Amino acid sequence: MDESLVFLLVGGVLAISTIAAYVAIKFNVPTLVAFLAFGMLLGAEGLGHIEIVDVELAKLVGTIGLIAILYDGGLATSMRRLRESIVPAALLSTVGVAVTAVLVGIATHFIFSLPWAYSMLVGAIVSSTDAAAVFATLRFTSIRRRLARILEAESGFNDPMAIALTIGFITWIQNPAFHYSEFILLLVQKLGIGLVAGLVFGRLAMYIFSHIPHSIGVFAPVISIAAAIISFGSTELIGGSGFLAVYMVGIAVGSTPSRYRGHLTTFHEGFAFVFQVAIFIILGLLVVPHKLLAVALPAILLTVISVVLIRPLAIWASLPFGNRVDYKEKLLLGWAGLRGAVPIVLATYVVSEGLQYDDLIFNIVFFVVLASTVLQGTTLSWVAKKLGVIEKIPEEHLREYREKAQKVYFRVAPQHAICAAKVYEVGLPDKARIIEIKRRGKLIEFDSDTVIRYADLLTVQAPYSILPELEDVFSRWRRRI
Repeated sequence: MDESLVFLLVGGVLAISTIAAYVAIKFNVPTLVAFLAFGMLLGAEGLGHIEIVDVELAKLVGTIGLIAILYDGGLATSMRRLRESIVPAALLSTVGVAVTAVLVGIATHFIFSLPWAYSMLVGAIVSSTDAAAVFATLRFTSIRRRLARILEAESGFNDPMAIALTIGFITWIQNPAFHYSEFILLLVQKLGIGLVAGLVFGRLAMYIFSHIPHSIGVFAPVISIAAAIISFGSTELIGGSGFLAVYMVGIAVGSTPSRYRGHLTTFHEGFAFVFQVAIFIILGLLVVPHKLLAVALPAILLTVISVVLIRPLAIWASLPFGNRVDYKEKLLLGWAGLRGAVPIVLATYVVSEGLQYDDLIFNIVFFVVLASTVLQGTTLSWVAKKLGVIEKIPEEHLREYREKAQKVYFRVAPQHAICAAKVYEVGLPDKARIIEIKRRGKLIEFDSDTVIRYADLLTVQAPYSILPELEDVFSRWRRRI
């Protein structure tokens, strides 16, 4: 194909994908469904007649895309928000994933008559909720903030668990002598090393981003991408979960008081979107529709069992009585287990390894993800409203803040991270700004280069709609760097 035609094709695909995303959002359809459908339309049995035979390439693109998506999710998850949801999210990401993997494996064995090892592999592949699908859906819902934070943290942390389980089952299938104790050791090694590496690289990233000279500030996105790739590659090299490390580094960078934070968040959100498009379109190209139809009915049955029975059981097993999550919130968590890029990318791992039943497993996973996303993604807001877990703003607040911004005050203490920072370094959201600085009880004139000192009283003006985000910024200001 002529080089200019390749560029034209790629540009056209990106442009049409953007339009497809807009249409999908307008009609309350998850964007990944639109991208997958577009990929299938371009595929060997579609109008484009494009055939991908290099599964390794698809696996590589999928892996890079997952790095971008998880890092973007980490940037959007501040330390304060994570502390509020870490216990339930950790339980859902470990106990919940394990319970889901086992129960889906059992259901797969009886529905598709696959051997036990392969059935459990399917269970492991579809055991995690997907960061891209969850983050995209939550942007257009207004469920309780704590509940949304649990879902965000779970979707970020459970991917490494599902990936480790998948790799473990693939190893077990390839080496039947692989003992279950070795399986558990591999799992602990992956997650343990990933956790430690994430903490180390995250702390290093926080130091770097709080000390980037203004002269090279334009390179902040380059440094950010480098931080994600280096943390992933280094962690994988020493046998840990690079995906867990990347997510934790993203959280660390997003929680660092920095004048570049808003810019980085916007950049990585767009960067992750590009890779979402690439992942789902390439995966759509890999699908052969007539083979997909052959597993449609049993896959729908597996999806229904997973959504209606297995996911709720996993939620109740992970969050037993006595915790701070009430039964309505558990019901919503059970319904919000959207699948997405991760299971399909993991299915390409199976195909690239050339395992028996690889084609069948890929088609099962693809159809389960598609059906689950359509069913849950299009109804999440409706279910949340029916359960009464929508965040409601008091009417008096709506009247008060509809036409004017809110003033919020912050007193600087000597141990605060913001102490000795310049005004342009504070990392406020786009719609917020410092309008007054009181020093020793008197208003002072200030500009972007003014140094903030101990005991200063800052007056920040911001719309009511971003006050939760502003509180996240204040939380970072209070940290000691």
